Amino acid sequence: MKNRHLAFFAVICLFFAFACTPKATETVTETPKEETKPVVVEENIKSGPDCPTFNSLPSGKKDEALEAHVIYRDFIKRKKYDEAFEYWKTAYTLAPAADGRRHYHYSDGIKIYENYYNTATDPAKKKEYLGDVMRLYDELAACYGDKGYASGRKAFDYYYKYTDAVSEDEKYNLFKESMDIDGDKANYFILNPFTALMVNRLIEKKIPMAEGQKYAKLISDRITKGLKECKGNECESWKIIEGYAPARLEQLEGMKGFYDCDHFANKYYAEFEANPTDCDIIVSTIGKLKWGGCTTTDARLAKAQAAYQTHCKKVEPTKTPGKPQCRDMVRDGKYRDAVNCYEEKKNSSSDNMKKSQYALYMAKLYYGELKNFSKARKYAQEAADLRPNWGAPYILIGKLYASSGPLCGPGRGWDSQIVTWPAIDMWNKAKSIDSESASEANKLISRYRKYMPSKEDVFQRSLKEGATYKVGCWIQRSTTIRTAPN
Repeated sequence: MKNRHLAFFAVICLFFAFACTPKATETVTETPKEETKPVVVEENIKSGPDCPTFNSLPSGKKDEALEAHVIYRDFIKRKKYDEAFEYWKTAYTLAPAADGRRHYHYSDGIKIYENYYNTATDPAKKKEYLGDVMRLYDELAACYGDKGYASGRKAFDYYYKYTDAVSEDEKYNLFKESMDIDGDKANYFILNPFTALMVNRLIEKKIPMAEGQKYAKLISDRITKGLKECKGNECESWKIIEGYAPARLEQLEGMKGFYDCDHFANKYYAEFEANPTDCDIIVSTIGKLKWGGCTTTDARLAKAQAAYQTHCKKVEPTKTPGKPQCRDMVRDGKYRDAVNCYEEKKNSSSDNMKKSQYALYMAKLYYGELKNFSKARKYAQEAADLRPNWGAPYILIGKLYASSGPLCGPGRGWDSQIVTWPAIDMWNKAKSIDSESASEANKLISRYRKYMPSKEDVFQRSLKEGATYKVGCWIQRSTTIRTAPN
């Protein structure tokens, strides 16, 4: 018995030594999708005065709480949740704030109830256990005064683990609450799912543009700050976010008035400066700046327009005197008018070569400017059908697929990698029917082959190279399973 107590108090001493480490952290939980981790880390924080810690208890109760804590955590490490439960309950009831600086008793309780939820078969019991999980988040917020974290964690779990438990509105509002509370200190794990929900809801016109603009800026600013301030392993999570959220926010460039002049100038003007005599780039730059609301008094727009006058005097023939032509509309940032213009030209022409060219122009506008991939593919396929031996439409469709990693997954991992399969199918088709497209197709294939899933990823999913696989998302195409070169 004496040895047992000596061993116990040795463990307690080790616990307190660890608790005094100034930058100790603890993983709360893992997301259910490997590719959507970040791991959620508990920061060193301080509990409120009404939330008991070990040191605030009388000596007898303190020893009881500490012993229960050590025993249940050992069971948790071995995933023996039933054995852990009563000891956890004792430690949690006596000292919910544990050492006062970490969420131990809340996060471990959440792990226990999550396990019960996952193993339960009775819907009523599952609902009860989920209620326990969410209750612990609320109590954590009350204990540590960290409602932003708790709201974010609830939203995160609903989004990834309990997807059908609450509506999309409730998930979005929880994320929004977390972002509103924490602002430029928002927890990184909310950024990707919140971005996805916000962008979708804005496109579906479920939230006003002003709300989308507010949160797009908050998300962008938080990512910039996180990348600048991150240290060590935590930077990997910020890189995952950087590979996803900005690409989703870029979709909103196709929404007139969402981003302002400076946004487009900061993003696209440098390409013009590097290629000041390239007419395609000049026209694209002028169009984007005007789409963003730049006026003639803007020095950047004035310089691009001057370059147009100097280098791009050849314009499309005017068939109807006084009527602006499609390219002029593109240059003026009137992208929807340009689409209608090319549609009119296509429909009025009897020449399939011209019709296919007009269709491809429309596809490129939907891809590069209006950010509507489905419509871009529709018109690219129409161009291909009108001109069967032309590779350019398939080059564009392949680019659409290859660009869909952040649309169809988190920017990394399986769902984002498999889009390379149908993309490479398109490029292979392009070079097989059109020798003039072969060089560009080969460059794209070479660039994207390395982003295909690994042999291990395919094997882990009980799949085989060479087998047929249907890529979902907006792509909805059957393809062949391939792996990245070693």
